Amino acid sequence: MSVAQLASRELILFDLDGTLVDSAFDLYRAMNMSLNALQLPSVTETQVRTWIGKGTALFCHSTLQYLTGQVDPTQHQQLLETFLNIYNAEPCVDTQPFNGVIDFLEWGLSHNKQMVCVTNKPEQPARMIVESLGLTQYFVDVIGGDRFEERKPHPRQLLFCVDQYGVTAAETLMIGDSSNDVEAARRAGVDCIVVSYGYNHGEDIHDCQPQQVVDDLTELLAK
Repeated sequence: MSVAQLASRELILFDLDGTLVDSAFDLYRAMNMSLNALQLPSVTETQVRTWIGKGTALFCHSTLQYLTGQVDPTQHQQLLETFLNIYNAEPCVDTQPFNGVIDFLEWGLSHNKQMVCVTNKPEQPARMIVESLGLTQYFVDVIGGDRFEERKPHPRQLLFCVDQYGVTAAETLMIGDSSNDVEAARRAGVDCIVVSYGYNHGEDIHDCQPQQVVDDLTELLAK
């Protein structure tokens, strides 16, 4: 039986990168521009796809660890600031929704589901991506990783949504792609479904024992 139980859900929370949109190429482009600015060697898109999925600070940490064999705190801060400046200016050049995403969001809209994008990405570029791709109409809010002090895997963002929209945890569903999403949902007492195609910092998503894994969100709509 599907964990989705969509008929009983009033609120659906979505991660952004790796769940709704494939943003890896833009992250890769911005990282290499940042490394170039700091006179460091470039990295490949394949490498970037294994390093993203758990926030920008860890992405920068993994990149430096690979390039220098260690992570100097000052250099890490420098790369983080440089990357955010470059990426935030243009976060949606090649970023596109994954297959099935628009169909699922359309279904949610037509069934009066309240839908929120809950991401660890800073709110400004997250909103820019949602707006650039014409997805604004689907979401009642876009909550970035900088709105609260805590971010996923802390349940703060999810608990805020449950409270804000006057629903119960049982009426809420989280859809994500990383162990951060699974852990945040677990701690919030919310059911969670993950997609197989996303970013999980190079780890197999099955390792964190998610309740259900799907290859395409439209699988959840199948009768």
